[in-house]
Amino acid sequence: MLLTDFIRHELRLTGTHVGCEHGVCGACTIHFDGEPVRACVMLAVQADGHSLRTVESLAEDGQLNRLQRAFNECHGLQCGFCTPGFLMTLQPVVDAGEQLSDGEIRDAISGNLCRCTGYQQIVDAVSAALTPAARGPRHQLTSGLQDPRRGRTPVTRSPTPPVCYQATAGLRDCDKPAPSCAKDAIGPSNSSSQTSSCRQQLAESRTSRSAA
Repeated sequence: MLLTDFIRHELRLTGTHVGCEHGVCGACTIHFDGEPVRACVMLAVQADGHSLRTVESLAEDGQLNRLQRAFNECHGLQCGFCTPGFLMTLQPVVDAGEQLSDGEIRDAISGNLCRCTGYQQIVDAVSAALTPAARGPRHQLTSGLQDPRRGRTPVTRSPTPPVCYQATAGLRDCDKPAPSCAKDAIGPSNSSSQTSSCRQQLAESRTSRSAA
């Protein structure tokens, strides 16, 4: 039995997605003894005695962590299918806390494929997650500021994230259709409003790198 099948069908941790089944797309990425690996090219028996971590473990005390919040605020996902793999690949990068250039971030995600976003929003999300402001109180989003690109006023969002583990955030099962579930799982969103906190954090990150 493949490790992906064991995780999804035996442990019922369906946040780990199955894509190419050849270790190419990265959707099945988990942490194996602390390192990101492709679960679709490993046998379940190979994990015996080792530490495994899936996307379901990223939330902190039931709240989205700063990388998940950055993906939400920067719109770093659309269908959400590839997002668990990106999160598991990037979590060690965020944990390291080093300021990275856009090129270095693109190198870090070069092993993960996304067919929706064009990657720029994902790069923006990682840059935002690496800023000091992203380490502040959970779900503290900027309100009342204008997004310089869209000219829209963001709304204050609920501090309670939706719980769903069929798709991205992976907190518990839900009965929503996959596309809706994937969008809801990463956190609350409003298609008519764009929060400015991501762009603000991104600008701060690039300013600090330039000053250094």
